[in-house]
Amino acid sequence: MEPSRVIDINLEEIAPKLLWINILLLAVFAAAYHVFAEPLSFGFSLSAILYFIIGYALLIVLHELFHLIGFLLFGKVSFASLKYGLNLKLGIAYATTSTPLPSSAMRKALLLPFWTTAVLPTLIGFWIESQTLVLLGAMLAAGAAGDFIMYRELLKEKKDIWVLDDPELPRLHLYDSKPINESPE
Repeated sequence: MEPSRVIDINLEEIAPKLLWINILLLAVFAAAYHVFAEPLSFGFSLSAILYFIIGYALLIVLHELFHLIGFLLFGKVSFASLKYGLNLKLGIAYATTSTPLPSSAMRKALLLPFWTTAVLPTLIGFWIESQTLVLLGAMLAAGAAGDFIMYRELLKEKKDIWVLDDPELPRLHLYDSKPINESPE
């Protein structure tokens, strides 16, 4: 069954914009941290740099795992339909399901990682006064920009459409009725 429409993210086109969003969010979150938590202090340490690198890698993995949890929780898909991995050619981690989801379930699954790997670490960072955690939240908030782009595009569609995640690319296949074939052509 051919999709009626496709939402496609061109990584080469949006990468420069995402870099600027990342820089802006890092500056804003760092400034907010210094206003609300630790005024006029800034420092580097090897342990903080290692904490940041390990934390960033861990949060990227968790970001994708929360997509899978969203597919299970909101889309009620089977565990066997889930796939997780790294696309080294595109330089991205991915999480997908081979089961079509209603648009409302896909929208929730798209944004769940933002709340759990960007907002939550940022709030915890302010609470425990960890600038590193606040900056990790900024990086993951910027990293969720692609999810927000897809979410915004899904909002433009009819509410009763079915969405099938592409197994290889940042692309959503849209169907007017639930597709029988559970993998994009």
